[in-house]
Amino acid sequence: MNLSNKKTVLLLLFILIGIKSVTAQQITGTVIDAETNEPIPYLNVYYEGKGIGSITDDEGHYSVPTHTGWTKLTFSSVGYVTKIITVIPGKSQKIDVKIKSESISMSEVVVKPKREKYSRKNNPAVELMKKVIAAKKESNLDANPYYQYNKYQKITLSLNDIKPESLNNGMFKKYPFLKDQVETCQETNKLILPISVDETVSQKIYRKSPKSEKTIIKGQNSTGVNELFNTGDILTTTLKDVFTDVNIYNNDIRLLQYPFTSPISSSGAISFYKYYIMDTLYVEKEKCFHLTFVPQNSQDFGFTGHLYILADSSYQIKRCILNLPKKSDVNFVDNLSVIQEFEQLPSGERILKTDDMITELTFGKMFQKFQVRRTTKYSDFAFDDLPKQLFRKKGSELKEADAMMRDDTFWEQYRQIPLTKSENSMGSFIDNLGKIKGFRYIIFGMKAFIENFVETGNPSKLDIGPVNTMVTSNFVDGLRLRASAQTTANLNKHFFLKGYTAYGFKDKKWKYSGTMEYSFNKKEYLPREFPKDLLSFTYQYDVMSPVDKFLQTDKDNIFVGFKTSTVDQMMYVRSAELKYEKETQYGLTLTASMKNANDEPTGNLTYTKMNGDLVHDITTSEISVGLRYAPGETFINTKQRRLPINLDAPIFSITHTMGFNRFFGGNYKYNLTEINLYKRIWLNSFGKIDTYIKGGAQWNKVPFPLLIMPAANNSYVIQYETFNLINNMEFLNDRYASLDIAWDMNGKVLNRIPLLKKLKWREYIGFKMLWGNLTDKNNPYLNPDDTELFQFPMRNGHYTSFVMDNKQPYMEFCAGVHNIFKILHVEYVRRLNYLNNYGVHKDGIRFMVRMTF
Repeated sequence: MNLSNKKTVLLLLFILIGIKSVTAQQITGTVIDAETNEPIPYLNVYYEGKGIGSITDDEGHYSVPTHTGWTKLTFSSVGYVTKIITVIPGKSQKIDVKIKSESISMSEVVVKPKREKYSRKNNPAVELMKKVIAAKKESNLDANPYYQYNKYQKITLSLNDIKPESLNNGMFKKYPFLKDQVETCQETNKLILPISVDETVSQKIYRKSPKSEKTIIKGQNSTGVNELFNTGDILTTTLKDVFTDVNIYNNDIRLLQYPFTSPISSSGAISFYKYYIMDTLYVEKEKCFHLTFVPQNSQDFGFTGHLYILADSSYQIKRCILNLPKKSDVNFVDNLSVIQEFEQLPSGERILKTDDMITELTFGKMFQKFQVRRTTKYSDFAFDDLPKQLFRKKGSELKEADAMMRDDTFWEQYRQIPLTKSENSMGSFIDNLGKIKGFRYIIFGMKAFIENFVETGNPSKLDIGPVNTMVTSNFVDGLRLRASAQTTANLNKHFFLKGYTAYGFKDKKWKYSGTMEYSFNKKEYLPREFPKDLLSFTYQYDVMSPVDKFLQTDKDNIFVGFKTSTVDQMMYVRSAELKYEKETQYGLTLTASMKNANDEPTGNLTYTKMNGDLVHDITTSEISVGLRYAPGETFINTKQRRLPINLDAPIFSITHTMGFNRFFGGNYKYNLTEINLYKRIWLNSFGKIDTYIKGGAQWNKVPFPLLIMPAANNSYVIQYETFNLINNMEFLNDRYASLDIAWDMNGKVLNRIPLLKKLKWREYIGFKMLWGNLTDKNNPYLNPDDTELFQFPMRNGHYTSFVMDNKQPYMEFCAGVHNIFKILHVEYVRRLNYLNNYGVHKDGIRFMVRMTF
């Protein structure tokens, strides 16, 4: 199945390791304003002195546990009179509460916490925010010639909201070490069970002219469930990307892999948020204005929260608290809170000293809740000149050689907050998990499901897989069985082997592929890890369809084996390829390859000359060179392939392939050039637009197997960068340009329709266009006596490949919905022209599994 890269893997991992807890007795109800009868959101509900409580949601609902002996429940919020009620201890009950409001004044402004028509005109809160936004540049450290600082970050993943009564039952009773791992979260007062912790100490250095900035990783330590997986960097890397650092001074705050509008954005905050002045107070002995803010529409991707602004002429932020609204169209997140603290250095600069985040996640009623706690502290700011040699090293992020091997002395020096007892005992916790009877079989199954490979040892030197390619079928093979394997860095850090053998029960032939790879830099597990510096040799014999090369997964993936149209024109291909790949830290990739291939048509494909003579096979010998530039692109590694961790980086690539006649048996001389461009455009609350532009030319006269064929997808599973309704080899060109543009509106329309908005579906529309041209020299119909050209493919007496009208581009449209049950993307695709071509479908339904926040 075409899962939506790393987010799907992370969410599946979360779900699979969850342990469902026992339900406690609860007190529930709704809190409303005594004057307006409107629900009161974000009101505190707690037992005084007990450390247990909750807050109301957007509709005023609350839920707190009830315990024997606890009889007094407190309801409080800024702007309301605190109310204490008596409850029946130890019994579930529903209690609705009315609370009186109190006016909160500041200067001549009076704000009452009730619903009223909001106006930005002549609003003192808006005028104050305009001054805060105008003063942003004063907090920009990049104005300094140099600066440096140290950063300590800890990310802890925990099972969340463990119920007290469950600690003496079930798993906790059977395995006491689980109970020992449980602790109370100081921020939420809930019981949590930490299962992984990742610590990083880094140094940021900056130079204004010539501009250069680098992050030096000085220490890194990761323990927990990620140790159980050889691709454990999936969890660590994805947590760091999804729950990344927050800079409130940026116009857009990237969080959960989505740009949220900052409450002090200079490009849209005033129109996106509603602001209210609440009070004046002192924060760490500095007088501040206290403002609250909420999105104009609570379902937009925005924040609610508090700003504490210095009550002086600087209008700088002293403290901010960012929360996600309960009604926000964000999946899986119950609560998210970001707390930032700023301070002024003796030199006068105001800097961020604390950036903490706590997120509570739920993936369904059947599964255990999770908590992600990110703690970030900044220290040791300095603005002295820095030596030039510090900036000469390549790459924006550098890791010191012994960063993964730091001792306790190092961590005592840089760890700004101590580890909790459970975080400190993570190693023994994982050891105890491994001693549970049958646990290794559970992990074995999870690894096979998540990683799509089966390990053969601990540590594994040989992995068997991909699992989803073992059984499939196609027109030539019929039923096809395949066995695949690859070696890992546990066998050798530089030298790797991978390959497969397959058998088709219809054509009764064996197929195979073998690859030897040498990495010039050491690898942790697989050779594709960033950055690549890799030399490989591949020898292969297999049956393929011409469009298999456009798939972003294995052609033997069982899910893409179900085709929407007949794919019976195939080839037996025997090839040998030598390839070198070199990646740089700056996003530039160089590839160079030499390839010799023999191509024999099979199925319902023939190579027929214009005079009717059949050609048994053709041979090509070629050299290819390519450049790819994707600044800022980052990856996670899976055992099957490397995946970009986000698609925000613009991508430009160019390749040129040169074929040689009479070189290693090559039959043709040709030159093929292709250029690709990709860019994602964020539209704030209106979602995002992904744009792919491609073009290419085959410069020489060649038979149709060497012409340019469209990137067609003939399966029901959506494949990015392909056409949904173009058949295999339907159009043959020697010049082409294509446009693929897709707008994910992120629920902007559907989430404003009553009733339908409760489904949290998100709309998706797209348009694809292909302009193609076949020059006269390559058109067999204009050259009936040419002995080099072949007749176009046919089926049942009808041509299945066509020459495009260079004045009429092919076009198709799609409209779909994703986030169905939070995992499914379904879209309707329609072909807009060239409807009379043989064997085409004018429309259809396509789908994919796609899990997003």
